[in-house]
Amino acid sequence: AVGDDEDELLAVAAESLGSRVVMETARRVLRDHSLRQERRRRREDPPRPPGPPAPAGRRAERPLPCPLAGGARESVPPQRSRSLPPTPSAPPPRGPAAPPGPPAPSDREAFRLDKFQRLLAGPNTDLDELRKLSWSGIPRPVRPVAWKLLSGYLPANVERRRGTLQRKQKEYFAFVEQYYDSRNDETHRDTYRQIHIDIPRTSPEALILQAKVTEIFERILFIWAIRHPASGYVQGINDLVTPFFVVFLGEHTEAEEVETLDISSLPEEALRDIEADSYWCMSKLLDGIQDNYTFAQPGIQMKVRMLEELVSRIDEPIHRHLDRHEVRYLQFAFRWMNNLLMRELPLQCTIRLWDTYQSEPEGFSHFHLYVCAAFLMRWREKILEERDFQELLIFLQNLPTMSWGNEDVSLLLAEAYKLKFAFADAPNHYKK
Repeated sequence: AVGDDEDELLAVAAESLGSRVVMETARRVLRDHSLRQERRRRREDPPRPPGPPAPAGRRAERPLPCPLAGGARESVPPQRSRSLPPTPSAPPPRGPAAPPGPPAPSDREAFRLDKFQRLLAGPNTDLDELRKLSWSGIPRPVRPVAWKLLSGYLPANVERRRGTLQRKQKEYFAFVEQYYDSRNDETHRDTYRQIHIDIPRTSPEALILQAKVTEIFERILFIWAIRHPASGYVQGINDLVTPFFVVFLGEHTEAEEVETLDISSLPEEALRDIEADSYWCMSKLLDGIQDNYTFAQPGIQMKVRMLEELVSRIDEPIHRHLDRHEVRYLQFAFRWMNNLLMRELPLQCTIRLWDTYQSEPEGFSHFHLYVCAAFLMRWREKILEERDFQELLIFLQNLPTMSWGNEDVSLLLAEAYKLKFAFADAPNHYKK
């Protein structure tokens, strides 16, 4: 699976090798992924009537993108009827004579989960090792505790964790008691009204529109706004609660479809835990990108300009095409920055993306820029086909990602990782 290659890629980076070596490894990640996809489609696709070329041959004709040459291309989202890639029809034999290669998906997931559990079971969790493991995705059973550690909310020392959680929950609900009754005061009425309007627009609706969930989100967002007067509440922050809330729900239920869970089935104490944990982890995230949400949102304005300059160097034809048709980056990329791509991707893809963001230095602020650049280039072919301003803008604001899964996100991250290492040491890559 792609994750195995990502582990190798990260190991290469950890050894501080030259950017040429890292770039070559990244290209191999993408090339190997394409070959695996072709082999899988040969197995899965039924024979077609004679005439057109075989499906695998037709799908394999797209070249590997090279950012320096502007050769990015649109990737066709793979078919996904399962959460894991299909098991090979002839699994390799076990024992010393087995050929090298990644294990079967179920074995690989079990192996990764065991690695996480052993790491987390120690008296002091090695956070550097946790980041390295988490870059390629975190298994669902350990994701809640991993996110709390990666965000800096939980201490690495196991013995201190219970006391920290109890203290932080008490602190949060003291804020609620102190501030929440003021939501209808003249000073705070507009803030609360905007939060109340925005929450029903948050996805997934089946979860958010439950009265109990709406109340929890209103408290979290209102308390954060009151305690951060430099920015206050800004539309878009409401979306950033959801991944934390859904992940921390997973600690208290065995349900597979957490997004549709009736939370009235959970005990009140569990809901208090989830609410406090979501507040503190969202606060940690926003600490790193708060200039995105201060007056006039200067952080987002700057990031959109940086994206425009980066794309002009990575893929000049796309940049020129958008400019020729008078499509401005702010018209589509403002939301990518404001909502961290949450409005562009299914929720489970966002959660997978955040596994990596929380593992990367400045993941939500710096690495996100490269992810957005890779995301734009993913649709290169379709963008260049469109010759009309309105059609271009409609496409860029409604990208066809509803069928995306973890593998699509892993490929996107590999592309972004490649871009980061191509340009991270080039001080003029934001400047013409």
